[in-house]
Amino acid sequence: MVTKIWDLRQYDEQIEENKDMNEIKTIFENNGLIAIPTETVYGLGADARNEHAVKRIYKAKGRPSDNPLIVHIYKKEQIYAFTTNLTKEIETLMDSFWPGPISFIIPLKQGYLCKSVSGGLDSIAVRMPSHFIGRQILKYVDMPIAAPSANMSGRPSPTTFEHVYHDLNGRIEGIVNGDQSEEGLESTVLDCTQFPFRIARPGSITKSMIEEVIPGSVTTDGTLNHQKPIAPGMKYKHYAPDTPVQILSSFNTYPSSKSNWGQTAFIVPRNKEFLVPEEAMFIALCEDENDIKRANHNLYQILHQLDQNEKINHAYIYGFDLKDDTTAIMNRMMKAANQAIVRGEDL
Repeated sequence: MVTKIWDLRQYDEQIEENKDMNEIKTIFENNGLIAIPTETVYGLGADARNEHAVKRIYKAKGRPSDNPLIVHIYKKEQIYAFTTNLTKEIETLMDSFWPGPISFIIPLKQGYLCKSVSGGLDSIAVRMPSHFIGRQILKYVDMPIAAPSANMSGRPSPTTFEHVYHDLNGRIEGIVNGDQSEEGLESTVLDCTQFPFRIARPGSITKSMIEEVIPGSVTTDGTLNHQKPIAPGMKYKHYAPDTPVQILSSFNTYPSSKSNWGQTAFIVPRNKEFLVPEEAMFIALCEDENDIKRANHNLYQILHQLDQNEKINHAYIYGFDLKDDTTAIMNRMMKAANQAIVRGEDL
């Protein structure tokens, strides 16, 4: 299969009807798969109403079919075709955070979306991206788009066109180039099938931000049924590079002398660079321990970078203290490292 490339970055204003947009819409209407940019990561899109198209997503990614997908929309009114009885609290949060990096798991009304998109559940995750190009595509095609991350299942999520091309070129109909994703981590997923609500997957919209809008609306109960995942990333291996990675906790002292630092990368804040062995490779995760937004933005780009560098056979990545704004990045790091943690003083 030849994968078509569209570069829509040339459009500074509203993307009007043109040859590229017409072609993208036609492909979606004919069961095709197209990777589109969003503010979180690139998504592998298909018509969420089309069973054949959605099954092709699972096949292209090598993704287990019981791992539900997130449906992307342009305007809130679209959700009324596939859900019912939304509470005032849910609509208030949607109005507060959309467009933006948060997905809401809501009751699914059968008969509009195809069965495969929900992974066999009676609920569906839905979000409204804020990325300019992604939003204009969703508006023009005028259909709900199912879009998990545009990568091979289990790999680090793609935040650049190059990441998508590496994993999916020749496997899908097209890729839209839209520069690097701003957020860099997948959306927060809020389970709204119960109240108080529950964060099924942490992201840049945090518990405290949600509770600024509706106090007491998010439970602290983190127990989730991983045998029947309700959101992506809960059951299967995710975010892992081929290069072995360990979380580096309490990195405040110089590591002991070691003969093979030359093939090791230290992914740490720039203000910790002075602790990195001279023979090792330093990769800046962010400026300092408080620069969480930059760390979120850089994480997947760095994980991809590890696998592209043949000189690196092991990496340590800086572990942040667990707080409201670090929950998301530590969730992704722990999965990338397969829960492996080492203390800085033990190196």
